[in-house]
Amino acid sequence: MTGTILVLGANGRFGHNAANAFADAGWVVRKFDRKAGDLEAESRGADIILNGWNPAYPDWARQVPVLTRKVIAAARSSGATVILPGNLYVFGVDADPMFGDESPHRAENPLGRIRRDMERAYRQSGVRTIILRAGDFIDTRDSGNWFDMILTKKIAKDVLNYPGKPDQSHAWAYLPDMARAVVSLAEMRHRLEVFEDIAFPGYTLSGNQLCAALETVTGRLVRLEKMSYLPLWLASPFWPMARCLLEMRYLWLKPHFMDARKFDALLPGFQPTPLSEALTLAIRDKIDPDKAVMRSGTAVRPDQRIA
Repeated sequence: MTGTILVLGANGRFGHNAANAFADAGWVVRKFDRKAGDLEAESRGADIILNGWNPAYPDWARQVPVLTRKVIAAARSSGATVILPGNLYVFGVDADPMFGDESPHRAENPLGRIRRDMERAYRQSGVRTIILRAGDFIDTRDSGNWFDMILTKKIAKDVLNYPGKPDQSHAWAYLPDMARAVVSLAEMRHRLEVFEDIAFPGYTLSGNQLCAALETVTGRLVRLEKMSYLPLWLASPFWPMARCLLEMRYLWLKPHFMDARKFDALLPGFQPTPLSEALTLAIRDKIDPDKAVMRSGTAVRPDQRIA
């Protein structure tokens, strides 16, 4: 069952991938222009409103509540289902390592509380809402996430710059896979609860495992270097973003993984992209195009798309 989807933040990480996935699945995709568009008017006739808006961290307190109210009002007016990507911020520093729909939301830090309030607003609104919750993103293009800005910034020099403890598990989501899952959930939305909170399994990798996987796809030895937080500490008095990044540092210091049970029950046939293929696409623009990368023992040029 297809329909019409209005994508908010279609140029962003999640929104970009979701717009492509819905278009590939035969949906009519409308991309909302936040500067010039009228959200309530443009949501009329939409079956889905996908909220991919993600202001910069320092703007969350001011912008997120306003955007949330606008999306809920538009969904009420149009009867559309809201879909949004959930993160791990709601759980808090003392949460158990397995994150899922039954995990309590106990975050007390500023960014965590903003996300708690946002999700509570959707839950209490009565608007049909699907949250697909995931760990850190792996994208097919540089999109300003931890993976491309920090971890693989020096991968061309065979260095993985790791911000956490190398031997602890960390949750990752390959965005094209997450977007495909969102399409499937959208197409079964009327069989779901009015408010759904679903953990996306993605990949669970320690820093050492990620380093080994990058060695496999590059065919070269990759050295894991621990990222220094000192520049952020030094910049934090006058750079609000640095304070926000330090606030969320705990997610790199505590082991965690996604509870796959609900996702697997809803989408038992979902086939994730093999990690080697996801990493090949994620780093292809960072590797010398004259050097082959490896996939399942076969040399593949970084500029080749993997089928």
